[in-house]
This record gives sequence, C-alpha cells and structure tokens, in this order.
Amino acid sequence: MKIINAAEFEETIKNGVTLVDFFADWCGPCKMLAPVLEEVSALYPDVEFVKVNIDDNMDLAERYGIMSIPTVYMFKDNEVLAKTGGYQDQNGVKKFIDDALKA
Repeated sequence: MKIINAAEFEETIKNGVTLVDFFADWCGPCKMLAPVLEEVSALYPDVEFVKVNIDDNMDLAERYGIMSIPTVYMFKDNEVLAKTGGYQDQNGVKKFIDDALKA
C-alpha cells in the first residue's frame, strides 16, 4: 500500500473510492492490520488503498478527529462514506468495505 502525505491526500481522495489507513510506525495494532489490508486490497480493484502516517501528518489526523489508531476511512469522490477503528481481521475489513460501498 502506498503511503501518502498531506499534499497528496486531497488529490488521492478527490475521485473514486479510496480506503485510507491512518497509522503510526510505533503502533502494534497498525502493524497487524497492514498485511490484512494488503490481502483485502487485491479483492477490490476499484478501491484505492493508501496509508497516512499520523506522526508525519498531524494536520490530517486533527482534521479527521483521529483519537486512536489504526483508524480506517472510506472516501468516495471526496466525501466520507464510513470510518472504523482498531484492528480487524480479513472478514471484518471486507464487511466494512462492503457496507461502505452500499451506502
């Protein structure tokens, strides 16, 4: 998954469906979630999967009210579809994505 910064963020979420994983390098649950998101991303070719390091992008973390990590947001054409927090297994992530895409 590509790690993006604040400068790339707006362009990335502007068009289409984007899943954004807000994480930090020191976060244990974030490290557990990363391979799950990598695996699930192969099942959703129409969804762009990206990561934002909150330590390097505090302004984005503040704007989206990130209080704990990992926090995952789904965007469609610059609008928030859904968000969830904490570690989830593959089934949990797929359910989150499927539910968000139905909204």
